[in-house]
Amino acid sequence: MSMTEKISRLIDELINYGVKTGLTDKEDIIYTRNRLLEFFDEQEYIEASDNVKEERQLSDILEDMLSLLYEKKIMPEDTITYKDLYDTKLMGILTPAPSVVRRKFADELAKSPKEATDFYYDFSKATNYIRVDRIKKDEKWKSETEFGELDITINLSKPEKDPRDIAKAGQAKKSGYPSCLLCTENEGYAGHFSHPARQNHRIIPITLGGEKYNLQYSPYVYYNEHCIIFNDKHIPMKIDRDTFAKLLDFVNQFPHYTAGSNADLPIVGGSILSHDHFQGGCYEFPMVRAEYEKEFAVSGFEDVHAGIINWPLSTIRIQSKEKERLVELADHILGKWRGYTDEEAFIFAKTDDVPHNTITPIARMRGELFELDLVLRNNITTEEHPMGEYHPHPQYHHIKKENIGLIEVMGLAVLPARLKGEMAQLEKLMLEGADLMSEENVAAHAKWAVNLMEKYDIIDASNIHQIIQDEIGKVFAKVLECAGVFKCTEEGRRYFDRFIDCL
Repeated sequence: MSMTEKISRLIDELINYGVKTGLTDKEDIIYTRNRLLEFFDEQEYIEASDNVKEERQLSDILEDMLSLLYEKKIMPEDTITYKDLYDTKLMGILTPAPSVVRRKFADELAKSPKEATDFYYDFSKATNYIRVDRIKKDEKWKSETEFGELDITINLSKPEKDPRDIAKAGQAKKSGYPSCLLCTENEGYAGHFSHPARQNHRIIPITLGGEKYNLQYSPYVYYNEHCIIFNDKHIPMKIDRDTFAKLLDFVNQFPHYTAGSNADLPIVGGSILSHDHFQGGCYEFPMVRAEYEKEFAVSGFEDVHAGIINWPLSTIRIQSKEKERLVELADHILGKWRGYTDEEAFIFAKTDDVPHNTITPIARMRGELFELDLVLRNNITTEEHPMGEYHPHPQYHHIKKENIGLIEVMGLAVLPARLKGEMAQLEKLMLEGADLMSEENVAAHAKWAVNLMEKYDIIDASNIHQIIQDEIGKVFAKVLECAGVFKCTEEGRRYFDRFIDCL
């Protein structure tokens, strides 16, 4: 088969995929074909003499296209970064204009919020903006802990950089456009070595609290319909009264979604602090199943149901049918917490005029009730814990040392890809009775592994993988406890009560 025939066959496959998924209108087939021929620097098109019945995965079609682009020297190198830049450009040819996508979203929204998000999520997968083939590689399981079932995922979606790409990225000219990965200017942007291509990216404008925001999905979804809700302007994160109002406004518009915000301070922020944004999705996080441990009323807000929930992080849950009442109480709690110091509990509002107290808020609908979870956070550092007193402590760093952000706060662990290989090797060496400290890749896990072997009467090939997964979940629960400002102990609850009293 000639090069022209190969290219023609692949173009047909991609257009058929576009028609099937609704990306390409049948009226646009010839136009789309010609744009793809131009991309491949081909002047000829050879119609296939046979009809190919087999429908291949999009990732397979694109991989073959990339191989030909490299063979024709259109794509300079066959590295991950170049492939991502070029396959996104290919999909950009199939992706409808923003105005078309927004009109379709509006049409579906007129039917119901769920039909609108169903359309948009399917669309984002169809365009390969959400790379389904990579997300399937993530390892996921649930672990039973004293706080209920927690969700664990080892993130394998993001491919490792090729050394050639790393070298070129270091030499590349730095650009200030778009200002960050969340800015509206990313829509349709070609990208470069240090910024992903976004020709297949479309955003949906929404209004929250009278301000312009936008809805999009995360390219590497950590949970079902993992969405980002970001300010139209590139302005810093801030937790205030308006934040609570906007989160509740969002779940009012999309009642099947949860929405929350990372905190607005380093260490406990865990996110892009330079651009105001929230995260949400159609997913039941473990946190939502946490029950009230203690209920109380705040003076002046007796009509709002309030309480502390049984959760490793210090969380106040408030509920009401009236959004505004929740906003007022949440703002009252935030104001008290911002200025709260309890030296005995090692809570300091400020040191050297640097603020430490803030809140991670999460909004959802529970039947007819609006609900806000207000997670108290503090980012103070000490000599013993320079990464943060309320941060994963060193004995747990072999599993999780990164910041505890919104997703982890809600009970979903996003663990580093290194763990997959390390745990596989650890299981093998444990069964062999090897000296774990002498093995570089698993030495950090050695003490933990020895404790497991003492804890379980029988560890063999039939149960070791399950044991490792269960115990990773228990470590995650401990990590969350580290981030709790008031510990889940009698003393910790006494300190928590002192804060509740000051409300």
